[in-house]
Amino acid sequence: MKIGFDAKRVFHNRTGLGNYSRDLIRILGKYYPGHTYHLYTPKPSRTQLFDAAGHGAIEKLPEGKFYSTFYNIWRQYGICTTLKKDDIDVFHGLTAELPINILKTGIPSVVTIHDLIFIRYPDFYPVIDRWIYRQKARNAAVVAHKVVAISEQTRQDLIHFLKIDPDKIQVIYQGCQQVFQQPIEKNQRKQLISRFNLPENYILNVGTIEKRKNLLSLVKAIQHLDTHLVVLGSETPYATEVKDYIAKHRMLAKVTFLKGLASQELAALYQSAQVFVYPSFFEGFGIPIVEALFSGTPVITTQGGCFGEAGGPGSMYVNSTDVGALQAAIAEVLQNEELRTRMRKTGLDYAQRFTDEKIGKAYMELYASLSKEKS
Repeated sequence: MKIGFDAKRVFHNRTGLGNYSRDLIRILGKYYPGHTYHLYTPKPSRTQLFDAAGHGAIEKLPEGKFYSTFYNIWRQYGICTTLKKDDIDVFHGLTAELPINILKTGIPSVVTIHDLIFIRYPDFYPVIDRWIYRQKARNAAVVAHKVVAISEQTRQDLIHFLKIDPDKIQVIYQGCQQVFQQPIEKNQRKQLISRFNLPENYILNVGTIEKRKNLLSLVKAIQHLDTHLVVLGSETPYATEVKDYIAKHRMLAKVTFLKGLASQELAALYQSAQVFVYPSFFEGFGIPIVEALFSGTPVITTQGGCFGEAGGPGSMYVNSTDVGALQAAIAEVLQNEELRTRMRKTGLDYAQRFTDEKIGKAYMELYASLSKEKS
């Protein structure tokens, strides 16, 4: 098969959507090298985030001066001519978008939709962004032959909010980068902890520092606990609110903020943490939870939503708005070594449903079924 991908974020996004896109191409290139993968990107990237050829894929850019200049028009319209020319069997919109005229090409299409947080929690987004995201997601879900939801929670949201036919939605979970699935030597982890001047025992939180991720509740929860919090993630204006609270309550020595770490360094932080705490209000899935499970790190996260799908039966769940309950959960895990050991083992066992092999197999079976519909 010749499989085409809207690969804008493969080459231009360093975080969540980019990681999902790169991981999928990496997995397909490794386990299914007999197929051809065309990665359509609107413009060259300034820094190399992904080596297409090294993963058995072909990077495809706009052809001609007009589309090279007006590359967003190419991505929405002109790409359809290119897809036909390349004789693509299936086209996959990796991030809730499809070209406007994809139906006219006769090429079966699938779109991945990660979440509808902009509908569930509109206050977290500017009005214009909410409108754009909703229009793109709904249009793509309507015209696609198949919709991939990254969790059962997202599947239910697609049915409830966008009225998408349940029969055309398939849940395929996300995994995580390979580096999080491999043990890192203890000496290497110790060197990293020393370099960042971290204590031997700490709890970890990973993710963009934004209001939806609810870091302030976690800071309040550790205020009276004998522990240290390490926070890793890019900052939004919400970070100022969190840091002001830390300063006001004389907690500067209890919290360390890090950012810009390489994946190998982040994996080392996961594997050395006593517990990973993720009190987010809502997610499409929660990749950091899966990263923690593969790292053998106990997880405390939020009740409800998709969190149980990501964390499994071995994780601990609390009301994300109840600071007292969060504090009690952290204290229980930190004080009970037997509990931590049990959570590590159960978490690692559960994480096996998110392996590269299972994810690749699910997508390849989907592509094969869709390619039969090519007109």
